[in-house]
Amino acid sequence: QVQVVESGGGLVQAGGSLRLSCAASGSIFSINSMGWYRQAPGKQRELVAGITSGGTTTYADSVKGRFTISRDNGKNTVYLQMNSLKPEDTAVYYCAAMDLLDDYWGQGTQVTVSS
Repeated sequence: QVQVVESGGGLVQAGGSLRLSCAASGSIFSINSMGWYRQAPGKQRELVAGITSGGTTTYADSVKGRFTISRDNGKNTVYLQMNSLKPEDTAVYYCAAMDLLDDYWGQGTQVTVSS
């Protein structure tokens, strides 16, 4: 079992920045990859950024060049640095950890970007 806890959401003006953190605990040795997802009201949950255990990253087209995912293995933490935020980035952001058997989700953190 893996547990993940997100933090760092909040309210920011358009053009501003936020950094989200995701701390993993439990059977972290089994984690293959971790990712950040988001869900806006009335929309489906979508992948924002992901990072594998080997450090390979992937991004949604809508955030490329603005968001950066990184990991600190010593702290078992994954970060999402979000710059040049837009109102359309407003959503609940979820962290997920994936191993061979299951996906483990956090409770989500709200990000609101005002225009």
